[in-house]
Amino acid sequence: MAAVVELITYPVKGCAGTSADSTHLTSAGLAHDRSFMVVSVDGVYRTQRRDPRLALVRPTVSADGSRLTLASAEAEPESGHGALHLDVTTSAPRRDVDLFGATYQGIDQGDEAAAWLTDFLGTPSRLVRVPPEHDRKTDGLTPGTSGYADSSAVHVLSRASLAHLHTRMAERGAPPLAMDRFRPNIVIDSLPEGCRAEHAADWAAEPHAEDRIRRATIGAAELGYTKLAVRCAVTLVDQEAGARGGPEPLRTLAGYRRFSAGGVVFGAKFTVVRPGKLSVGDEVAVEEWGEAET
Repeated sequence: MAAVVELITYPVKGCAGTSADSTHLTSAGLAHDRSFMVVSVDGVYRTQRRDPRLALVRPTVSADGSRLTLASAEAEPESGHGALHLDVTTSAPRRDVDLFGATYQGIDQGDEAAAWLTDFLGTPSRLVRVPPEHDRKTDGLTPGTSGYADSSAVHVLSRASLAHLHTRMAERGAPPLAMDRFRPNIVIDSLPEGCRAEHAADWAAEPHAEDRIRRATIGAAELGYTKLAVRCAVTLVDQEAGARGGPEPLRTLAGYRRFSAGGVVFGAKFTVVRPGKLSVGDEVAVEEWGEAET
């Protein structure tokens, strides 16, 4: 039997994630996930592909979304990047923002946030929030919506898939990588043998089983499959150092996870069919299976 073992929200796109024991799954993903985004002064989204120091920004948001804190992961006191506490505004004028060439609206969070991010990243930056009226439509097998995520609302990855990748990497003499390289929202794993229902199928022990899920219920929520997660150079960024590392994991993934439509894939994306509460320990009950697209 499979269960949720980690829940991670990324309040600011491209920045560090925040783990939770429980959270609410909204129609746009985990509560507050990718509801903020760092942009250039021209409104173009910033990404770890070009600005790996984004990984060192540790954002937290209050339960009601009214307060946002930006903190630095750098340990050196002399860095001068103290935590910034912001009152989130949803009433300021909207501005155009660019995400992968598509134009959306964002609410600028003011000069103080802009100055903090500009100083930390070393390049002129602004912080915007998804407007309440945001109605972005996402594609895939099960269409839905999301905030400023790359595409679908929820990214699911299993520990079995990561373990298999590590086995492949070890054959090349490469050390294992942390799960945070892949920035999942929901991490799943098999329950310990004594916790499983008798005769329950242990599908979560199979690498890449998440690729075949088409409908699943978790806690009070339901997810619908949209597409495989095509991986990019963000996976090359050491999330603790905020700097690009070597060729892994893309080098190894290219050897066995090439996607027929292009690129390499690892993990799966989902739409929220039914919102609800999620908790670590919730069973992942698959209602419908399909064939992996690879």
